[in-house]
Amino acid sequence: MQGELLKLFARRRTHLGFGVFLAVELLILVLWRLPLGQQWMRRAIEREGGVFEEYFSGLSVALIMLSATVFLLGGLFLALVGGDMVAKEVEDGTMRMTLCRPVSRLRVLGIKYAACVVYTFVLVGFIGLTALCGAWLCLGGGGLFAAFPAQGIMAFYGLGEGLWRYLAALPCLGLSLLTLTTFAFQFSCWRVKPATATIAALTVFFVDWILHLLPYFESYRRWMITSHMSVWIDLFRAPVPWPKMVEEYAYLLGLDASFLIVGVAVFCARDFKA
Repeated sequence: MQGELLKLFARRRTHLGFGVFLAVELLILVLWRLPLGQQWMRRAIEREGGVFEEYFSGLSVALIMLSATVFLLGGLFLALVGGDMVAKEVEDGTMRMTLCRPVSRLRVLGIKYAACVVYTFVLVGFIGLTALCGAWLCLGGGGLFAAFPAQGIMAFYGLGEGLWRYLAALPCLGLSLLTLTTFAFQFSCWRVKPATATIAALTVFFVDWILHLLPYFESYRRWMITSHMSVWIDLFRAPVPWPKMVEEYAYLLGLDASFLIVGVAVFCARDFKA
């Protein structure tokens, strides 16, 4: 496990996501400091009956940055790592050398998938904490304004309650995005190039997301994966619907297990001798 993580983080593309998110967060913070960047926030807070000076805070801006970027950019880099994990080693020929040793294929895949899980939570934690620290340094503390109009959430929380909700949302978000990582990892187990595995996973994910956003297909949303992946947003409801969240995450974990079983079955049936 340790060796797999060292190998994963030694690749340059693994660090690409961290650098891109830092650049995007810096750009967003610069725009937030400008008067034009604050107009929407002021209108939204005052329309809901809040005080702009109290809720235009680092915590509110960090949540906006997290929700606006993590599904798009985070999904891209998680699919890249998941799609590379097995297919890249097969392409380079190192997988064949690994399987020459007295180790089972299940153990090889188990270690690689565990590394993907660790990377998913590390990336999400990095995004969430750097967004919070950067926004807090630029805008200071204050209450949390949670604005998710599509989910019907427009809520105000004090500093203490807002902070614990934000921090609790990070592992929940990581668990949601793990489904995308697992989906890309499954494609990586097939006889395909790393780029093909990544593009296939992203294509399915983005098509599902586009259909989820279209109001015309609202009655079909319960069948869309991204609809279930958005369950982390429920942490900003008052009160938190814990039973619903448990049900949604049980569904996502079931999908993860299904994708993993398919990937393992395909990988174990492959012939690496030729």
